[in-house]
Amino acid sequence: MVVRKVGKYEVGRTIGEGTFAKVKFAQNTETGESVAMKVIDRSTIIKHKMVDQIKREISIMKLVRHPYVVRLREVLASRTKIYIILEFITGGELFDKIVHHGRLSENESRRYFQQLIDGVDYCHSKGVYHRDLKPENLLLDSQGNLKISDFGLSAFSAQGVSLLRTTCGTPNYVAPEVLNHKGYDGAVADVWSCGVILYVLMAGYLPFDEIDLTTLYSKIEKAEFSCPSWFSVEAKSLIHRILDPITETRIHIEEIRNDEWFRKGYVPVRLVEYEDVNLDDVYAVFDDSEEQQVNEKSGKEDMGPLNLNAFDLIILSQGLNLSALLDRQLDCVKHQMRFVSQKPAKVVLSSMEVVAQSMGFKTHIRNYKIFEVAPSFFMVDIHKAAGDAVEFPKFYKKFCSKLEDIIWKPPNETSKSWKTKSTKR
Repeated sequence: MVVRKVGKYEVGRTIGEGTFAKVKFAQNTETGESVAMKVIDRSTIIKHKMVDQIKREISIMKLVRHPYVVRLREVLASRTKIYIILEFITGGELFDKIVHHGRLSENESRRYFQQLIDGVDYCHSKGVYHRDLKPENLLLDSQGNLKISDFGLSAFSAQGVSLLRTTCGTPNYVAPEVLNHKGYDGAVADVWSCGVILYVLMAGYLPFDEIDLTTLYSKIEKAEFSCPSWFSVEAKSLIHRILDPITETRIHIEEIRNDEWFRKGYVPVRLVEYEDVNLDDVYAVFDDSEEQQVNEKSGKEDMGPLNLNAFDLIILSQGLNLSALLDRQLDCVKHQMRFVSQKPAKVVLSSMEVVAQSMGFKTHIRNYKIFEVAPSFFMVDIHKAAGDAVEFPKFYKKFCSKLEDIIWKPPNETSKSWKTKSTKR
C-alpha cells in the first residue's frame, strides 16, 4: 500500500472502522511516536448534522487528561477531512479479553474496576458524563492498564449539576432512570454502568440480558439479577449497592472508594497538573479558512475492497492452506472457514448478521475487511475467536446452509458439500 501523509504523520493501515469514521495507524515523523488517527469526512458529518456532536466529543477528550483515559494529542483538518490524533493503545478492548479468556479473577476484576472508577471520577470532576461505559469502550495499554475511550455519546456540563434528558447508551449497561425519560444525573447513571461492568468482569456474562427489550428494561428497572456463587460476600454487597434502581440510595463514587472490598490493593493514580486547556484550535478545524488546513499527500486510498495477489490466493486456497505450517497449529484449519460470493459486500454482511441472529447468536459487526479476489467476487473468511474447536465446523456447516443465496459455487457443482437441496428464487 502506498503510504499517505497528513501533515507530519505518515498514515498506515486501517485498524478500526465505524459508521462515520475510520481509525488508522499513523506515525509522527518528527518524534517516531505511533498514534491512532481517527479520520472523519466533513461532508458526512454536515449531511447528518453531527458537527456539534463531533465538536463536543473532541472538546471533551482534550479537556479530560487522565492516565486512565485515552489521550487526545491534537486535531487537524483538511478541506475534506477532520483528523483526530489519539494515543495509540496496543492491548485491545477489555471486551475481547473477556471473550477470549472468560471471567476474570476477583483480584484482576477489582484492579480494572479501581482504574475505571478513578478515570470516571476525574471525568465527572470536569463536568463530563460518558453515558456509554461498557467493556467495548475500555481499552488496555501495553502495561495492562485501563483506558476509557469513545466519548461520542458523552455530555458536558460546566456546572455539573443539570439533569440530562437524552436516552442513550447500550441497553444492557444503561441505568433504569435513563429509560424513564424524566431526566437523570449523568454521574449517578455512569456509576450504574460501572457496576454492570464489574459484574461482567467477575461473572463473564451480563446481569441483565434478554433478547426482548421490554423484558430487559423491566429487569433493569427492578434491578432483577443475582450474583454467581463464586462472588465473595463483600463483592456481592458492593455490586448490589451500585445496581440500586433508586437513585437516591445508590452508592456514589466517594462511598465506593471507602468500601472495604474496593480498597484492597488500591493505589490511587498520581495526577500531573496540566496547564489550562484552550479549545480555540478545536473550533478552528471546522473553519473553512485555508490557513487552518493541514497539507495532505495522498497515495492509494483503501476505501474499496482489498485486492489479493497470486500468493495471497495460494495461501487462502482450501486445497493449499499453508496456515498450519506457518502458525505451527495442526488444528488451525478447524478455526476458520471461507466462502466466495458475488453479492455486494453490504448484502453479504447483512445476510450473515440476520442468519446468525436467527440461530440465536448476538452479532457485533466491527473491524472487518473486504477482499475482492476478482471483479465482482468477494471472499468471506470466518474465524473462531472462542469456544469449542470441535463444534465450530458444525456451526459453520449449519450457518452456510442458511446462506446458499449468497454463496457462489461453480455452475457444474451441486450443493453436496452441505448435503442440502438448493432452492431457486
